[in-house]
This record gives sequence, C-alpha cells and structure tokens, in this order.
Amino acid sequence: MNQPITVKDKQFILSISNSEIQNSIQKVADEINRDYEGKEIFFIGVLNGVFMYAADLLKKITVPCQISFTKVASYEGTHSTGKVKQLIGLPEDIAGRNVVILEDIVDTGFTMKEILRQLEGLHPADIKIATLLFKPNSFKESYKVDYRAMEIPNAFIVGYGLDYDGYGRNLPDIYTVVN
Repeated sequence: MNQPITVKDKQFILSISNSEIQNSIQKVADEINRDYEGKEIFFIGVLNGVFMYAADLLKKITVPCQISFTKVASYEGTHSTGKVKQLIGLPEDIAGRNVVILEDIVDTGFTMKEILRQLEGLHPADIKIATLLFKPNSFKESYKVDYRAMEIPNAFIVGYGLDYDGYGRNLPDIYTVVN
C-alpha cells in the first residue's frame, strides 16, 4: 500500500520510484551520448533541484564533458512567482561550446526561457535542454525541450532533488501532493 509521507504541513504519495527515475535517466544518457558522439559537452546544471539528476546522469555520459552550475529561483512554497531571480552567475566561457542545460523540472517554462536568454548572449555553438521532468499541460513557451526523461501531470511534487520550501530534496523517490 502507498503510505502517505508528510513534508512540512502537506501530505504526499509515491508517484515515481527511484528505479523508474534511473531507467528514464539512462534513456536520456543514451540519447545524449548518441547525439554528441565525437563532440564535447559543457553541461550547466540549474540548482538547487538538479543536483541528484545531474549526478546520476553524468555517471552515464560517455563523451568528454564538463559541468558547472547556475542558480535561479522562481518558486515560493508550491507556486511559481512568475519572476526569475538569478542568484549565482556562470563564470565559465561558453562561447563556441556545445551546451546542455540540466534542469530538474520544466513546468511553465518561464525560468528556462530566462536562462536561455542569458546563455544565448554568451554565444555558445548550440544549446539543448535535458530535463528530468516535463509538465506538458503547464508549459507556456515555444522553445524545444530536447531531452525529457519523464512527462508528468500538472501536480506539485517533491523528492529526488525537488523541494517544498527547502524540504524533501533528500527523498530518493518522487511524491505527489495530496493535500
């Protein structure tokens, strides 16, 4: 039976097991390895939520790569504020490089749109997006999300790096809010 867990003042039920997550990450890694065979990748992880996904994905990448991180925020509690605040910039030079942005979840797409705008100004050779989770019913933008490990319904989730007010990131599985 799927026993609810409590994170702060909300209850959540298991929606995606860690084994399902790992199988989906392997599929994304296989696609990236195929697409970038003979090339080098510069990964940019969007903190905080991406840390588990980035670590597990990079273990499966076989082409030469580097990784750096940037940090933006647009959530307060369980809702997006709609405003992106860049908190930590990107110190590395990405001009002429193949960039893959790693994101834990693409929801409305507003945060990624701002990240893309900022990175395009740094003149990379190309930019692709690899997200663990994609919410097609919430997505409001027109850019392409190149690699999607899993598509999920429009519900608030926690676990595997995703949080509720800073809590729940340490959970190995993903849970959906029930109240």
